[in-house]
Amino acid sequence: MEIVVCVKQVPDTTEVKIDPVTNTLIRQGVPSIVNPFDKNALEAALQLKEKHGGKVTVITMGPPQAKDALKECLAMGADDAVLLSDRAFGGADTLATSHTLAAGIKKIGNIDIILCGKQAIDGDTAQVGPEIAEHLAIPQVTYVSKIEADGNKLRVEREQEEGYEVIEVSTPVMLTVVKSINDPRTPTVKGTMKANRREIPVWTVNDVSVEVEKIGLKGSPTQVRKIFTPKQRTQGEIIQADTARAAAAQLIQKLSDAKIV
Repeated sequence: MEIVVCVKQVPDTTEVKIDPVTNTLIRQGVPSIVNPFDKNALEAALQLKEKHGGKVTVITMGPPQAKDALKECLAMGADDAVLLSDRAFGGADTLATSHTLAAGIKKIGNIDIILCGKQAIDGDTAQVGPEIAEHLAIPQVTYVSKIEADGNKLRVEREQEEGYEVIEVSTPVMLTVVKSINDPRTPTVKGTMKANRREIPVWTVNDVSVEVEKIGLKGSPTQVRKIFTPKQRTQGEIIQADTARAAAAQLIQKLSDAKIV
């Protein structure tokens, strides 16, 4: 079973700053981590490999520092890793990103299952996984909470608001997983040391078959018209009184004075 897991390195903070000119995230100087949902996807891949055999490859698109995220995935147990990195890929929206990742997956070749986290915590769009499936013309199932494999058939549970939808699908297939599917393992010291010695191959725009007009900022149809940080709300007043009746009387008086009631 050949499995590819798409991962993303995301900012490890809520204090994200925005470039006022390009309206894109400023990542320099911000600590980064592997997107948590992508760790669930990797754990699902590793469990499938342990049960059915095969190989797990992780792939990401990003700057050179994204190698750190890939090495963490190798430390968890992934067999191989690939970084798609080129200035031509920069500034990509979800459509351009998925086009590049799909090209990288095609280069890897002979894939049975592609796994992604349901979304990235920085953009929260949940679009890249399904768009990769469209580029590759393969079926997709999103919000997967359980995977059972039998040859080239998968039986998966898809999480919904009021229950689960059970779907049977043939490989190759794209699956995006939810947090409840598993608890990702912690890399071992031995695995981390081994991963740190690995050389991560870097594929540029010249190494994958992409349409140049469909990658990077130029190939991104999404236009951000305006972006801003909402104003922080002022702290409300806490009414203190000896009894609930007295507190209610104070509240009514304050609402009356403010002409709310």
